[in-house]
This record gives sequence, structure tokens and C-alpha cells, in this order.
Amino acid sequence: MAIAKSREPFAPISNDEVKIYSCGPTVYDFPHIGNYRSFLFSDLLHRTLKAFGYRVKLVMNITDIDDKTIKASLAHKESLKSYTDRYTQAFLQDLKDLQILQASHYPRATDNIKEMIEMIKVLLEKKHAYIADGSVYFRLSTFPNYGKLNHFKLEDQIVGAGGRNDSDEYKKENFSDFVLWKKYQESDGDVFYDSPFGKGRPGWHIECSAMSRRFLGDHFDIHTGGTDNRFPHHENEIAQSECFSGKDFVNYWLHVAHLLVEGEKMSKSLGNFYTLRDLTKRNINPLTLRYMMLSTHYRNPFNFTLEGVSAVEKAIARVNRTVQRLEEQQKELAIEAASDKKSPTEKKIHANEDKVVEKMEREIDRFYQALADDLNTSSALSVLFDVLALVNPLLDKNQMTDKIAKSLTVFLHKVDEIFCFIDFDSTESKIPKDISDLAEKRDEARKNKDYALSDQLRDEIIAKGYKVEDAANKTVVKKHDA
Repeated sequence: MAIAKSREPFAPISNDEVKIYSCGPTVYDFPHIGNYRSFLFSDLLHRTLKAFGYRVKLVMNITDIDDKTIKASLAHKESLKSYTDRYTQAFLQDLKDLQILQASHYPRATDNIKEMIEMIKVLLEKKHAYIADGSVYFRLSTFPNYGKLNHFKLEDQIVGAGGRNDSDEYKKENFSDFVLWKKYQESDGDVFYDSPFGKGRPGWHIECSAMSRRFLGDHFDIHTGGTDNRFPHHENEIAQSECFSGKDFVNYWLHVAHLLVEGEKMSKSLGNFYTLRDLTKRNINPLTLRYMMLSTHYRNPFNFTLEGVSAVEKAIARVNRTVQRLEEQQKELAIEAASDKKSPTEKKIHANEDKVVEKMEREIDRFYQALADDLNTSSALSVLFDVLALVNPLLDKNQMTDKIAKSLTVFLHKVDEIFCFIDFDSTESKIPKDISDLAEKRDEARKNKDYALSDQLRDEIIAKGYKVEDAANKTVVKKHDA
């Protein structure tokens, strides 16, 4: 959504490149799953724009100096750099586990102090900032458009407000001149920088303005973040950046709605606070979380439930069963082609082959149309399951043709370029021969209606650490982490 809080066609500043700044983590602890909803949305946007042919320059900052990081590092009696480096590396590993595309840059706030000081100097020169009690503050009264992102007017809010605010985070009713540079205090330990304004450190809000300017320029296309960043963080970014440059800051603001856990706000006190590591300890695959979060539109609140995890695991298994069966029938088709044979069933549906392929191509268009509609992921995923409903009957009857199989494979890969949960590795190659032999014996037992032997063989496969799923006339065996 743009400042106007309405839908409008996307028009990049450059014809072929889109510049995006996404608010990244504050590395004082492991990010919780609510943070990852915002990071996954940024990845969805990144992947979708690439699929539409744009080059994407994405910058995601790492806040490694603020009130929280300093307080936590001092509590652990560790240097700020050592402490935040550990959580930065953990964050980057989480991104890999969630299949989040690498950003163009991950600037750390501590590596951009010079840029922050330069911005503050200009704001002071332009009288948009002032020094008081050793700290530097932004003068709200010099920016009449303050509040335009959150749709309030400065003159309507000023009564009862005013003064100065040294906190990084505060509520709208407490807004006032915000801090750009914080005077050194003993509670900061050994964390400080020398500056023309005195010994101290940057305020949180100036960090993102300085880093976005360094890597994307004064004016760029899209800024993303959680809805909790709208105020004061993003409102303050707009004010200081536009007063510094005299230009519009960002064309489009995209904010991700809150995450709930079992219908309640996530909180350590409620025992419903999860990090990605907490979920993996519960044997929840990170890609299951990815699917869950992307299946709900980014502007709608997302309710994480363990029951929902189970439903998503079943949905992913359904897709991957189709992929496995497709791979198996493609191998059969290759063998037939090599021997110059065609099965009667293939000849039977050959007349409908072109219609099925044309239908598949229309479904690809529907998939992208859904994504083009304000990243409507739920509609995009519904297209996927419509396609499964179309092709599974062909797989059930062994009526897949090479042309349809290739069209289906193209479609599935396009889906996975965005959602990244489909297992294209041949399941057969993962399963040892002794396990495959047991599965074949079980299929024979089922065919002969020897259900006692079938159950015995199933239990034997499970005891060896594998999952057993029943498809039409076939035992599907998977590793437990598949």
C-alpha cells in the first residue's frame, strides 16, 4: 500500500529494477516466529518481482546497536560485537532453513555510524534538529507532513504532547521530538562513539534512514516491515529522510499484520512464545512454517496453531505425493519411449492431451494473476490444488502422457519458485533397497487381500524409521523428515 492506504498499480522508479528496504532483526535474541512472518513476506515480494522479470535490489538491515542489544550484552557480560555476532549468524542460518533468498545487502548499524552522523549534521544545519542536554533531537514542528503514513495531522496531535522522547519505541499518544543521537550514559557500558555532538550513540530511527540511503539512495520503491513498525519507526524515518534530502522517501509501504498463537498475542508469560528453534525441536519442518505463513494474506492477522501445523503437513504431503507419482510415471514413459511403445491408456487419452496442456497454461496465468493482485497467496495456492484435482485422476489411471507431464512439471516448478516447499528429489533414490523390497511385498499382500501380512510389513517399515502412506494400489515410503 502507498501512503494513501489504497491499491494502485505498481510503477517502479526504474523500468527494470526494484529497490526494496526491509526492516530486519534486532539481534539481542533469537527472532520469534512473528518476526519471521515479516521476513517471509519480504521474500515473497522478492521472489514475485523476480518472477515478473524485475531485477531486485533488496536491503535488510541488522540492528546491532540499540537499547535492547546494549542491555542484553551487558547482562551477559559480553562485548556488544561478540554478543550480536552470535545472534546475527543464527538469524542468517534461519533464513537458509526457511529458503529465504539472500538479500543484496545485510548492513549492520554499527558499520554505518559515519553515515548516521553525516545525516544528523545536515539535519542540524537545516534546523530540523537541535541539541539538548548532550543529545540530538528531531524537531517535529519543522515537518508539517508528520503523521502522513499513519493518517493523523501534527496540529491535531500536538496538544498534550511535546517535549522530547529518548526511547526507541513508544505509543502514538506519547509522540514528541525524537532522539537522533543519544548522549553517553553509564548504563551504555563501553558502547559509545565520538561525534561532533559529543560522545554517544545513534537513536534507532536514524539507523534505517542512513542505511537505506547508503545502499538505495534518497528515493526508492518499496519499504516493508511489520505493522508494529508503522509508528513510530517508519513515521520517523519519513520525517528525517525527507527533511534531509528534500525528496520523497519511499513510493510504497507494505506492512505485515500481527501474528497470534492459538488466538492470543504471543508472550513468554503465556507460554506461547516460539522461535524457529523451538519449532524444530517439536519436529516441525521450517518449510511447514513457511507454507503456513505464506498461505494467509500478509495484511490479515495470522493465527499460528499446532492443529494448523498438522493440516499444512497433510497439504504438503498431498502435493509431494503427486510429485512422486509424476516422477514414477515419467520414468515409465521414458522406458516406453526408448522401446518405441505406447500403452493403450496413453493412446486412449491422446485426443484430450492438448486440452489438458492448454488448461495447465491457463492455470499458470491464474497463479500469477493471484500474485499480481496484492500478493494474494491464498488464491495462488488454490490454483495449485485445482491443478492437483485435474492431474491426479490421470495419475490414478496411469494415463499421464509425456506432454502433460512436462507441462505439469513446469507449473509445479513455477509454484515452488515462490513457495519453496515442494520436494522434487526422487523419493525412490532416498529409500534403501531393503525398505523398497518391504514396500513391494506389502503391495503384493494388499493385492492378495492379505491384510494381516500387509499390517505386519507396514509395522516393520515404521520400526526402521520410515513413514508409510497408502496411495492407490501402492505403498509410499518416506523418511520421517521428508
